Amino acid sequence: MFTYRYDDLRFESRRSPLIARRAAVATSQPLAARVGLDVLQSGGNAADAAVATAAALNVVEPTMTGIGGDCFALYFDASSRTVHAVNGSGRAPAALTLAELERRGVGESLPQRSALAVTVPGAAAAWSDTVSRHGRLALADVLAPAIALAEEGTPVSPLVAHLWAEGEPHLRQGPHAGEMLLRGRPPRAGEIWRNPMLARTLRAVADGGSEAFYTGRIADAVCTVVQRLGGVLEPADLAAHRSTFEAPIRARYGGYWVYECAPPGQGLAALVALQIAAELPLAGRNPRSAEVLHLLIEAMRLAFADARRYVADPAFGGVPLAALLDPAYAARRRALIDPARATVDPGAGSPAATSDTVYLAVVDEEGNACSFINSNYNGFGTGLVPEGCGFTLQNRGRGFSLDPAHPNALAPGKRPYHTILPGLVTHADGELHACFGVMGAFMQPQGHLQLLVNLLTHGMDPQSALDAPRFRIVAEEEGGRVQLEEGIPDAVLGRLAELGHPVERVTGLYRASGKLGRGQVIARDRDSGALWAGSDGRADGAAVGY
Repeated sequence: MFTYRYDDLRFESRRSPLIARRAAVATSQPLAARVGLDVLQSGGNAADAAVATAAALNVVEPTMTGIGGDCFALYFDASSRTVHAVNGSGRAPAALTLAELERRGVGESLPQRSALAVTVPGAAAAWSDTVSRHGRLALADVLAPAIALAEEGTPVSPLVAHLWAEGEPHLRQGPHAGEMLLRGRPPRAGEIWRNPMLARTLRAVADGGSEAFYTGRIADAVCTVVQRLGGVLEPADLAAHRSTFEAPIRARYGGYWVYECAPPGQGLAALVALQIAAELPLAGRNPRSAEVLHLLIEAMRLAFADARRYVADPAFGGVPLAALLDPAYAARRRALIDPARATVDPGAGSPAATSDTVYLAVVDEEGNACSFINSNYNGFGTGLVPEGCGFTLQNRGRGFSLDPAHPNALAPGKRPYHTILPGLVTHADGELHACFGVMGAFMQPQGHLQLLVNLLTHGMDPQSALDAPRFRIVAEEEGGRVQLEEGIPDAVLGRLAELGHPVERVTGLYRASGKLGRGQVIARDRDSGALWAGSDGRADGAAVGY
């Protein structure tokens, strides 16, 4: 199945892939992965295990994710070989208008940690809807392990402790920071973190469904803290929220179909880049060579240009998906790539910054798969804590453009450009090949591109494909700067610079910040049925199975 040999990599992978016979879970925290595995072994399927794992990550990795954020999911139904999408993103408040922001003197984008950037959190509804539509357990049973973790406590890892300390200033700008601190400070590595307020929130949702989140005590607490700090979110905004269930978008890459969620997610950028890359001369060449990296960087630049122009909430205007995903269009875009010169667009930019997100993958015994991603956006989101709730609120409003002529312009009830994207790959006949994702804001489509080229073109196993060093186009700023991870030779950096790429080396803890992505993969061996799983070494994660 995987043809790239360990000696080709000089065994630079820090981990071996997990190979399991029946089922597997891969995520960024071992304790959360164990929760998912327990749910599978207790009779749950991939959807149940994915939501249970996401809820557990709210306890063990709250800097990155939580019920105060958004989520997206792709669910593969093995019996019908169909892929279903769940859009669990929230919408802008009814009172959040461009005119109101102009009246307040807001400039080119919403302030990063402002209460004005709080959109309706969509995760609670999406958790409930994913379980009810695709799972087989009761929501209370799915959330029970996370509730127990929150009540009994869990040890904090060194990486999470570091990110918690970085996020402390954002927590302290709100009135209830103490709920997310341990004795008035961020918890240190090895200390036990208990969150009884979050347990109370999760129990309310377990008992009353998502309605318990969007009405009543929790909704009132959310609106109170937002309005206290200048936001405009109202109880009616939360009460009106619904998940949506849309057809995923897909594109061919060799003998495979690659699936992503439709806009307003940026999965379109990944698919456009993959279609451009599909006919580039990549096979049989060194994956870390300047020639290969140059071609992939150029393909990704073209895809970002399209995403910035077209990705927006389709409920507010058409997105020309068919035209953008037409192979003939990919051929025209591919023809713009000069193998001897970089094309850097100094005007390219994006309305948002970095992302703190978790991604998880689950494949169950029946062959069903759930590709699931849940995010606060920036670390702790806004950092605002609704009183008595034990979670922070996202700042997804930062994803809107404040240019009234742009398709992604802010409007009441609209969903913003969304960076988080789960992925799935099937064979041409519809059989599952892989469940995958790479979190990290605008790194996500870049991570999808590089990961899939490693898997599908270079023949790497999931762990090796994740461990391979990456490039990152810093899409949040002008100038086209490209960061190159340690493991890519200095001579390659020099050659890319000669081609015209503004390059820089990134090393150390920066790699664990999420800016270079933190991914998970579970791939199915078509011949043996065995599951090959990997978890990104840039995080604390684990792939587990049985």
